[in-house]
Amino acid sequence: MLLNCDIGESYGAWHMGLDEEVMPLIDCANIACGYHAGDPVTMGRTVALAARHGVRIGAHPAYPDLVGFGRRSMACSGEEIESLLHYQIGALQAFCALHGTRVEYVKPHGALYNDMMVNPTLLASVLKAVAAYKVPLVLLATADNSAQQALASEQGVTLWFESFADRAYEGTGQLVSRRLPGAVHEQADTIVAQALALARGEPLTARDGSTLQLHTDTLCVHGDNPASVAAVRRIREALRAQRA
Repeated sequence: MLLNCDIGESYGAWHMGLDEEVMPLIDCANIACGYHAGDPVTMGRTVALAARHGVRIGAHPAYPDLVGFGRRSMACSGEEIESLLHYQIGALQAFCALHGTRVEYVKPHGALYNDMMVNPTLLASVLKAVAAYKVPLVLLATADNSAQQALASEQGVTLWFESFADRAYEGTGQLVSRRLPGAVHEQADTIVAQALALARGEPLTARDGSTLQLHTDTLCVHGDNPASVAAVRRIREALRAQRA
């Protein structure tokens, strides 16, 4: 079970996240590429930090929506989607080359991540772009990912299915909307328990009370405040104890 975290989200005078605290605890760093967060200086520093800790680097591209933090859908053509991914992945790859490392996977951010899960045409454009780099694409693990797997197989792209320790789920495996109460787990005990259940391959209980089974390759954790960093540390320690 690989732990991944969205990271490198500071921009100019605005500092976001606790990157130095969380980096030693994770396996994969999803580094913002400047369209929803991050800037050139932040990208360079974050790549260097990940390289120093031996953490895998992933591109975290988004719609060009800096004001909305990439959480607003945009009407983009297939050509635009491919180009905006190449632009962002290429920028991150340049910084990786400077530090003797490389982009090892791609995980779209925010609205782009959500939109590609429900729009096969959009997903096909994302897959076409990612295929050029011969790296895996991270997408949401749901109750049935067969449609996404079929599209990825056509493009020759490996998929990493991602689950969340701190989010509530619908019966389909979609995340409960942040607009609804209880969408985000706040208690560390709950977050750690869900992380361990996912690591063991155990079913979760969805919002409607149904049983939800997810195949998980990588677990997303958040480290944007001291409480969340403490939860990540507990998850890391619990996973190590589970392997022992």
